Amino acid sequence: MDENYLDRMRRSSHLSGGSAVYIETMYEQFLENPNLIAEGWRDYFEKLPMVDGISLDFPHGSIIRHFERLGRNRLRVRPEKVSTEVSSEHERKQVRVLELISAYRHRGHRRAAIDPLNIWVRDPAPELDLTFHDLNEGDLDTVFQMGSSHFFEEGRASLRQIIKALEDTYCRSLGTEYMFITDSGEQLWLRKRLESVHARPVFSEEHRRTILERLMAAEGLEKYLHKKYPGTKRFGLEGGESLIPMLHEGLQRCGSHGVVETVIGMAHRGRLNVLVNVLGKQPAELFDEFDGKTPEGDRTGDVKYHQ
Repeated sequence: MDENYLDRMRRSSHLSGGSAVYIETMYEQFLENPNLIAEGWRDYFEKLPMVDGISLDFPHGSIIRHFERLGRNRLRVRPEKVSTEVSSEHERKQVRVLELISAYRHRGHRRAAIDPLNIWVRDPAPELDLTFHDLNEGDLDTVFQMGSSHFFEEGRASLRQIIKALEDTYCRSLGTEYMFITDSGEQLWLRKRLESVHARPVFSEEHRRTILERLMAAEGLEKYLHKKYPGTKRFGLEGGESLIPMLHEGLQRCGSHGVVETVIGMAHRGRLNVLVNVLGKQPAELFDEFDGKTPEGDRTGDVKYHQ
């Protein structure tokens, strides 16, 4: 007999037909929770064919039990009510999926990639894991309803698509916290604008150029003041330059809605930058104030003089 054949038989003897039920039971346990079975079998099952690193199988236990009960009902005068078992299992997981979506809204910022140097050691966020919600990789291709989300127009998608949308919206370079807002209207307003575009708003080239110009103006003024007047109190905006394009856009939109007067109240930090790049204060006047050239009677009492 061919020695290669004997070797193959020895390597696969534990997979013989007499062991099929035992192996299927262990495989079901593996699909539900890999930690329930021995390490050797877990390693074996993990090496089974996959697509893009994801197993194509999912637990069939609830479906098998459903049809077993259907078969038993044929022998009974008063059959059991079994039509809801499979749907109940799906409904249970549907609730878990909604809890997962809520977890991303509350805690997604804990996984946001806001450290470009990747040196910040953060605490884990287990509430964003599938296992925390009694879900597993076998559920990834199952379609679930998404409740009040704005990710997909049809209001439902596979769990794989749902997780992708959640990760894109709440765990990229933008960390968002808004679930603490008590006004439900404000909260829903923010949610819709985040989830409908997956936190990636689409701006025209002209709009993007305007934002860049405002950012460059804000940063340019800060760098000039730092170099020209080192050590002088200047209420710097470093790290918060996005305030300038935000205020600029807000004021532009107010005007388009018929607002004729706007009152801005703010802390000292960034005040000088706002005066120049938003409210139109002449840079020459600001520099004269730093140099002490402004006559006493021309001073406006701005925060620049309260040092």
